[in-house]
Amino acid sequence: MSSEQIYQPVAVDSEIDLRGVICPYNFVKTKLKLETMSPGEVLGVLLDDGDPIKNVPQSVRNEGHVVLAEERIGPSFRVIIRRRGDADE
Repeated sequence: MSSEQIYQPVAVDSEIDLRGVICPYNFVKTKLKLETMSPGEVLGVLLDDGDPIKNVPQSVRNEGHVVLAEERIGPSFRVIIRRRGDADE
């Protein structure tokens, strides 16, 4: 078996496109969507460069969720977030 790690994309349970949505509304919409999801489910969020990609991932972490990945897609970013578990609330 090779010691090389192969990147396995994370399957998302839901995805929202918040490109063009300004701060803090993009975080508010992300938070509201996470609240409708079950603990452990994964959300994909499309965000603009600049303040959105700087602020939303940090705010989500502050809420206790886990940011699994941040990937650039052209001029935008896709952030993959695992919703925190009930024990964390």
